[in-house]
Amino acid sequence: MSGARAKEAPAAAARSPALLLTGRRLEGLPIIVVFFVLIGIFTACAPRVFLRWPIYDSFLVTIPPLLILSLGLTLVVAAGEIDLSFPAVIQFSGFLFAFCSLQLGQPWLGLAAALAGGALVGLVNGVLVAVVGVPSIIITIGTSFFWSGVATVLCGGLSYALTDLQATPIANIFAGTLFGIPAEAFWALGAAVVGWFILNRHRFGEHLLFIGDSQTVAQVLGINVVRERIKLFTLMGVVAGFASFLLTIQNLNYFATQGQGMLLSALAGVFIGGSSVFGGSATMVGSVFGALIIGMLDAGIVATGVAGFWVEVIVGLVFIVAVVLHIGIENPARLKQLRRRLAFRE
Repeated sequence: MSGARAKEAPAAAARSPALLLTGRRLEGLPIIVVFFVLIGIFTACAPRVFLRWPIYDSFLVTIPPLLILSLGLTLVVAAGEIDLSFPAVIQFSGFLFAFCSLQLGQPWLGLAAALAGGALVGLVNGVLVAVVGVPSIIITIGTSFFWSGVATVLCGGLSYALTDLQATPIANIFAGTLFGIPAEAFWALGAAVVGWFILNRHRFGEHLLFIGDSQTVAQVLGINVVRERIKLFTLMGVVAGFASFLLTIQNLNYFATQGQGMLLSALAGVFIGGSSVFGGSATMVGSVFGALIIGMLDAGIVATGVAGFWVEVIVGLVFIVAVVLHIGIENPARLKQLRRRLAFRE
């Protein structure tokens, strides 16, 4: 078995872009190109907005929760799974933080409760997927309805103002500024670094890639697939809980419907970034830039003077272009095959 495990790391590295720079290939290169092209277009069309700092300061406040969710989902997708319950975790964990802050006067306890609440949801998901054997896409839809309903019942459908937390240590640490830069940006950067090392430099990340590639092979190599999948969904719950906390503390408000609009955006950030929907291959760098693109598109499109109802059309177009560009750069053989087919038809 030791010989099999010795082959584990090289195999995982071969299946995924495990290095930031691997030979001639930069991890996440297609989406990085798309990102800077979009920045160039927005700057050319709206120089008064994109040549000034305030718009970027706004991005550094609003994008981090979405980016952190995309990082957690990248690990889930790497294992060939999907988690659609994280919007409900944002509702549930946000309520736990708001309740502890308002009713108990303990915001730090609220942070711990938000993370624990997310871990509970993730643990339930993991057990149902790994032990019971329910497909993750089905069970996370069900648990999403359940935990969203629980959050709504607990809060009575009401919103909670957390203005008393303004200028408190917890607000300054997580939603203040450092050197004029929003603190949320530093937490998102830290999460990205940790996520990259987990996926590319830690045994847990290697195990996820093996499981996503082939559960049978993973078991032959001695990987405890059940344990790793439970750990994966529990970690995703904690990540969603932290994103919920950031979202709540930066707004100083808890809304009963918060997080409901983040499902497609977070998933788009992952898949635009180049992670494989089939599992076995994922990129944290791609997910970071994918989330940045999704997070800035609305403001960028409006700033250029385009009517707001065009936003979804342009988001879809960017998604398609990014995916096609990713295929062209990462797998040029597919483009050659497509050219042959087109030539044959002619």
